[in-house]
Amino acid sequence: MQAILTVTIPFFALVLLGFVAAQRRLLPEAAIPGLNAYVLYFALPCMLFRFGASMPFARLIDPALIAVYALCALGIVGLTVALTLRRVGLKNGAFGALVAAFPNSGFMGVPLLVALFGDAASGPVIGTLLVDLFLTSTLCLALAQAHGHGARGDAAWPVVALRALRGAATNPQPWAIALGALAAATALQLPAAAAQVVKMLADSASPVALFTIGAVLWRAGQHAHSRTALGDYLPAALIKLLVHPLLVGAVGLGLRATGVDVPAFGLTILVLAAALPSASNVSLLAERYGADNGRVARIIMASTVLAFASFTLVAWLLHPAAAT
Repeated sequence: MQAILTVTIPFFALVLLGFVAAQRRLLPEAAIPGLNAYVLYFALPCMLFRFGASMPFARLIDPALIAVYALCALGIVGLTVALTLRRVGLKNGAFGALVAAFPNSGFMGVPLLVALFGDAASGPVIGTLLVDLFLTSTLCLALAQAHGHGARGDAAWPVVALRALRGAATNPQPWAIALGALAAATALQLPAAAAQVVKMLADSASPVALFTIGAVLWRAGQHAHSRTALGDYLPAALIKLLVHPLLVGAVGLGLRATGVDVPAFGLTILVLAAALPSASNVSLLAERYGADNGRVARIIMASTVLAFASFTLVAWLLHPAAAT
């Protein structure tokens, strides 16, 4: 456990420092979008490019692991919407499902799991990130936008789904992964100066991203437009931290029992990715689409706070299995 805590405490401490810095106005609120943009468009793509360029494509994209994670993402979305639809409506239910199914794989998951399990962990985590960017987020945003299109019939569904997919395609993360995979496949080497720039940006991704998560969480709480009862957000946070990883583990083991080649190490990383707290940027999406961003912000906050204990425990339980 001490070895796990040695890794997890600094990660969550940086999130806390970002929150406190924003709360105490040491970091001006106007600077938070700039920090977020730096991580999203510069540092994180460089980190993902380096991981993508450092391994064969088969290790980067494993069809069995992608299938396990995609099935579980659909299951978590369906479960969360079904449990909350009557209480919060379709739009807010869809955004609650998005935070319940979309872990913070990019900003937190890749650097944290690589720190725990080595570079080999980056492939499965990157696979989960692609599923969430193109499948989970597209489905949930389509559901959220379709809530007001009932009178227009089924024709609205392809429109809103295409709009959501277009949004995912403009995210620089999958393009950085694709370019890294292309560089690996073609044995392309960047010029020394360019490679050094990529390295410097990539090395800054983890600390700046974690600090930014804390600042974004504080900002989301400040701009929440409604009071939210504990029962409106805690269940979704618990689905994220407990049900999601349990479902991924059960589905993966079930498929292995039927003879599907689901690698044990990859499945362990998938379970841990599912046990991560909710993606912090969903609060920005909720605000943009007119959903109850107060509820979404509280789900993300609760999952982030509780994840220090729950993720650390899951990592401690699974670490020996990943080493075999």
